Amino acid sequence: MKVAVIQMDIEFGKPQVNFEKVTATIRDACNESADVIVLPEMWTTGYDLKRLDEIGDDEGKQTIEFISSLASTYRVNIIAGSVAEKSKDSVYNTMIVFDREGDVVKKYSKVHLFRLMNEEKYLTAGNNDGHFEIDGVPSAGFICYDIRFPEWMRKHALEGAKVLFVPAEWPKPRTEHWRNLLITRAIENQCYVVACNRIGADPDNEFGGHSIIINPWGEIIAEADETETILFADISIDELNEIRTRIPIYEDRRTDLY
Repeated sequence: MKVAVIQMDIEFGKPQVNFEKVTATIRDACNESADVIVLPEMWTTGYDLKRLDEIGDDEGKQTIEFISSLASTYRVNIIAGSVAEKSKDSVYNTMIVFDREGDVVKKYSKVHLFRLMNEEKYLTAGNNDGHFEIDGVPSAGFICYDIRFPEWMRKHALEGAKVLFVPAEWPKPRTEHWRNLLITRAIENQCYVVACNRIGADPDNEFGGHSIIINPWGEIIAEADETETILFADISIDELNEIRTRIPIYEDRRTDLY
């Protein structure tokens, strides 16, 4: 499975500009025969939280129509990062996953809201899991701050996930946290980790890039710098299964104790 991670700058509070940018980058990724394309967190609006009532996406309809068309046109799976999804009286930070036919196969709303960027003041935490399948591969989605909660990611691994997808807007000052946490999540769960961060800045934050793809040994198989780019890597579920037989952590867990 060939994955393509779109590391991009996000125009603050300008959904239409970001839609146009993503159209071009998805086309470029498909020219390299990607099977799965991953976008960053809040890629339509950035963290223009005070204006989400105005620029958020009602039930995700605009994003769904837009990404569904691209997925079906190019016959590609798309992990459409996350968007500000307006629903009744709440706004959620929601990942939307599309298959090659353009059908929505998963919505996952971020369950851990990041207080340092005031998410809890403008967003509502989700309550659903992140499980889905991509071309038959059991996978799970998480959003940015979620990676600081190993028990949340382990729950999904124990329930069968083999690839962990992470869209993010991770601040530059904590780039080493980003890298170290993701490597650890890959090793401890014996999963592939495919993580997409943004670059650039908004009025209050600077973002670190370093989107990364990590194998179940914790080895970095592809990593971006701090520029706009599309990061590619091939992942092998056969390799993952072989690693799990060499160090059988799932069989050696003491479920009588924990």
